[in-house]
Amino acid sequence: MRLIHTSDWHLGHTLHDLSRRAEHLAFFDWLLDRLESLAADALLVAGDVFDTANPSAEAQADFYEFLARARARLPKLDLVVIGGNHDSASRLDAPEPVLRAHGVKVVGGLPRRSDGSLDADRLLCPLTDAAGKVAAQVIAVPFLRPADLPTVPEAEGDPLVEGVRRLYAEAVAAAEKRRAPGQALIAMGHLYLVGTQLSERSERKILGGNQHALPHDLFPESLSYVALGHLHLPQKVGRDSIRYSGSPIPLSFSEISYPHQICIVDFEGEQLRELRTERIPRSVELLQLPADGPKPLDEVLPLLAALKAPASVPVERRPILEVQVRLPQPEPTLRASIEKALEGKGVRLARIATEYAGTGQSLADAAPRKALRDLNPEEVFRLRWAREHEGEPPQELLAAFRELIEDAHASEEAA
Repeated sequence: MRLIHTSDWHLGHTLHDLSRRAEHLAFFDWLLDRLESLAADALLVAGDVFDTANPSAEAQADFYEFLARARARLPKLDLVVIGGNHDSASRLDAPEPVLRAHGVKVVGGLPRRSDGSLDADRLLCPLTDAAGKVAAQVIAVPFLRPADLPTVPEAEGDPLVEGVRRLYAEAVAAAEKRRAPGQALIAMGHLYLVGTQLSERSERKILGGNQHALPHDLFPESLSYVALGHLHLPQKVGRDSIRYSGSPIPLSFSEISYPHQICIVDFEGEQLRELRTERIPRSVELLQLPADGPKPLDEVLPLLAALKAPASVPVERRPILEVQVRLPQPEPTLRASIEKALEGKGVRLARIATEYAGTGQSLADAAPRKALRDLNPEEVFRLRWAREHEGEPPQELLAAFRELIEDAHASEEAA
């Protein structure tokens, strides 16, 4: 049996108000081609299907269109989707009866019966091989919220962590009872594990906060493979068979260098036979100029002018650009200067990241020999200026500040 593991699609995502829809649609085209050419038996999507809990109608239509195309091209493909922390569990679960009738397994939120017990029938999903024989059992655990977890009053460690451990143990036990000899046991999850690398400006540590990172040993050795979502950087955790597939496109400029990929996992009976990854082609480039960090504006503008980006490229396929500038003081014409340098070029300016050449010190650090309460307003103003800018404040700015101080004093005297 062969499965493809992907996650963190974030449909509906925008980067500084620029739509990523064209990139997602290009990824879907590529993924459908690879599912077919690789003769995949199953596709696992490990959460964060959408970028927000209230995705646009367009993003939802793209998701269901993908599922319909996958079913039409690959009638025997098993599709399993779990909810992530960005998804609305109820929104994903609402069309589940219709999707189930078409062979798509969706678990948006943790399923429980009316008596509060875990609904293993909803949580577990069989996967079939090319011959139509059940080759694996998937434990499709969605993103877990604190309210989903069993109470563990006797827990020695963190109660939330121990609650997740107990829930997975219960789910694995149910799957062990259901699987026949020779069937692989596969777990899914959308969570944050200890010892992993987060993406700057992207993911956040989830469950109950930063202190609730989960240990990878909550996944027993009996599991043939663990398909995880949440982290956008592809990585293994603990052992080779516990994997984050990563996101299919870079979701921030900090993710430009990531090897965006899918995981291709082959099984022989219940044993993991081979695990390899395949890079996802990038349909739209994300650029940072200068690439090695902020530089003065007079060094940045020539780089922008030399940028080769044909204007004939359709807008939705043009590179997305972040310009990084280091300034000695505020520059009112900064955006106009950058836009002028980019005239006639086929790029989309997403962000101007400015860094000021000040000391970066707090006001207290900047005047260690004098208590802050002993500083007059102009001294505070000058120290605040020096924190971010080089040199002295411009005279016209100081004059305006002094006028404000005088007006404030006059108001106090009038009162």
